[in-house]
Amino acid sequence: MVENNYNILGIPEDATEIDIRNAFRRLALQYHSDRGGENEQFIKIKQAYEDLKIGKKYPETDLEKLRNSRVYSGDSDEDIRRKNQILGQELFKEMKTAEDWAANLNKTNSIGTRLFGSKTLGEIELERKANGTLSIKGNFMAGNLTYHGSIIMQGNITSPTWTEEFRTNIHLTKGNFKFVNPLENKYKIENGAKIIVDNGDVVVGNIFGRKYKIPDPVKVGIYETREQRTHISAPKGKIIAENIVNTVLLEADSIMVLNLEDDIQINAREILLYGNKITYNVIIKLKKNGIIRFFENFSIQSLSNDAIIQLDSGKEIRLFDIKTKKIKDLADEFVPNKNEFDKDATMVGNGFTITYEMLDNLSKKPTKNRNTKGNSKFGFFRR
Repeated sequence: MVENNYNILGIPEDATEIDIRNAFRRLALQYHSDRGGENEQFIKIKQAYEDLKIGKKYPETDLEKLRNSRVYSGDSDEDIRRKNQILGQELFKEMKTAEDWAANLNKTNSIGTRLFGSKTLGEIELERKANGTLSIKGNFMAGNLTYHGSIIMQGNITSPTWTEEFRTNIHLTKGNFKFVNPLENKYKIENGAKIIVDNGDVVVGNIFGRKYKIPDPVKVGIYETREQRTHISAPKGKIIAENIVNTVLLEADSIMVLNLEDDIQINAREILLYGNKITYNVIIKLKKNGIIRFFENFSIQSLSNDAIIQLDSGKEIRLFDIKTKKIKDLADEFVPNKNEFDKDATMVGNGFTITYEMLDNLSKKPTKNRNTKGNSKFGFFRR
């Protein structure tokens, strides 16, 4: 038997409006995520309640969900672009309303909860808590949101692929931006979304950009490459994330990530790498007096030779040039306590640290106490 909305709320089909509302409140208290409940079950209960308010007995079928989805795909390319342009405009307007609503609560230091969007656009719940933190539940899909305080989020962040006009931009003038259990919940940021945190930290999950080709409207067989680079910035704080993939820019004082794959740029004073993959087209920009720390129990040989480290001084160094034991030779000259460095800087096993000074001096001095046969352009010598 197909489960109807009455079954979901656990009430008979002759239930009154009061019965329906009381059943929803009772189940909402039981299953709301803030009380340790299951988020999917709460969403199901809430949808059943909304349906019954308009007299709809059964939940949407898969076909109805497809027809009412946020993105249209069953028409011509021109129709798809036109319809998605309309959706982008509506989402943009909704987020402007949400931004004003949150700002007004901030001014009066009030708490409040409100839903924005619709079934067609996708619903998103905003709640300003007593401590000033803004809670967001649902997927953020387009538009701007500036907030003077911290944000905690349960949902994904994306940006429209069909237009630049309504791209997602989230700006925190103070406080932190954090996903709730991002690794467990598999939350992600993608498609060129932008998050700027002026004076706080960013704690998120996987981050993806997007790069694609479109055919030239005139020349047959010619394609133009377009990119939507996802950009996360915390200039005075930390960015903690998982995998960074396909056209992404990260900027912060400190960055902690797993893997860097396919056209990634990261810029920080402290860079902590826990994974075992860095591809050839990765650029790591290290600020003066900074460090790069590799943590994972793997050999540096598994990382691409052609990844680039750039210094504030303008120097560029291929990862190839700091592989094997060359970096330990450099430590003989530039690290005051060599024994302490050796203890912490194994090229396999427990990871190692590279300092800005070590990299900046790669070509300034030859290694001491080595014969000069077969010298390399970075001042290292073969035995």
